[in-house]
Amino acid sequence: MKTASFGAVNRSAAGAAGASSGGKTVMITGVSKGLGRALAIELAKRGHTIIGCSRAQDKLNSLQSELSSDHNNHHLLLIADVRSNSSVEELARAVIEKKGVPDIIVNNAGTINRNNKIWEVPEEEFDAVIDTNVKGIANVLRHFIPLMLPKKQGIIVNFSSGWGRSGAALVAPYCASKWAVEGLTRSVAKELPDGMAVIALNPGVIHTEMLQSCFGTSASIYQAPDAWAPKAATMILNLTGADNGASLTV
Repeated sequence: MKTASFGAVNRSAAGAAGASSGGKTVMITGVSKGLGRALAIELAKRGHTIIGCSRAQDKLNSLQSELSSDHNNHHLLLIADVRSNSSVEELARAVIEKKGVPDIIVNNAGTINRNNKIWEVPEEEFDAVIDTNVKGIANVLRHFIPLMLPKKQGIIVNFSSGWGRSGAALVAPYCASKWAVEGLTRSVAKELPDGMAVIALNPGVIHTEMLQSCFGTSASIYQAPDAWAPKAATMILNLTGADNGASLTV
């Protein structure tokens, strides 16, 4: 998928001036469900401006309604596919035009393979995991870091996993992708100027669709995204340049 139709769900003319006083502008990829959605709702409640992208227009519409329930219309939700470099390029153009440079970017968009031994994972499924979890982050870094460099400010959070620091049977493609996120993050950290930071963040084990894919019904014993979001939001908002290159866990 190559097109980014950024007919924004909300094309409010509020623009960058719409951000609440003292609030941060936070961009979240894969914002329409799971951890991305929960984090967006929590940050919006705290008065921060959300820029979100997803491939699912209907879910963006639903999230827009929820974010606008506080009568603030300064959030910006866009259709984009992080797997596509050209789509992320268009996303960056739209974000700069409407909101300016984000203070924080959360690379949350991710997917997992169905439980299977590596030799039984279909090629297209392996590619989807790598294209989303690794190339998706690289595409965002390629187009957004240059926007942050002039002011030498900006925090980038790349969602990793406990499986980016250990291995597990039947999810080798996912583990490989998250190990790649850890290595990518540490390397990019050495390329950033003082004042900026890129962090690999393991969100922990949360009851999401992805966890259900691995654990089945036992996924329900883990905390829900909305219970996780307050702690995660506080942690992300408190990251500074001193955290550059860190591998952290919520």
